[in-house]
Amino acid sequence: MTATRVTFLIVDDDEVSIMAIRRALARQGIENPVVEAGDGLEALSILKDGVRKPFVVLLDINMPRMTGLEFLAALRDDPSLHDTTVFILTTSDAPQDIGQAYAHNVAGYILKEDAYKSIAAAVGLLDVYTDAVVLPTDQNSHPC
Repeated sequence: MTATRVTFLIVDDDEVSIMAIRRALARQGIENPVVEAGDGLEALSILKDGVRKPFVVLLDINMPRMTGLEFLAALRDDPSLHDTTVFILTTSDAPQDIGQAYAHNVAGYILKEDAYKSIAAAVGLLDVYTDAVVLPTDQNSHPC
């Protein structure tokens, strides 16, 4: 089976975080496609309008219009998107946020404590993850 390049969808309203993620990807030599959304509503629109699988969502929690947790709920309720792999990448260490995220089946919850260091570590994890794990593609997804 030929590996398909995974697209990263960064859902974050903070330009500094987005730039740090992009910089960490570049420094680690990761050349996967990257798409950005400023909030959950924009991310849902992007996903429904054509980001091809496989993709992984890097999701902040605290955003305007539609928060990360609201986005997760909408994502899990959508039969065409419910199996999306999501990693939370946020500054929120609130136990209720962590609990709600895992209740919506996130793959991981990563704190942006030291902006560059934690983002670089998260990007390294994503590189290994996307190399090692087979994700659904448009061809092997099944409707529920």
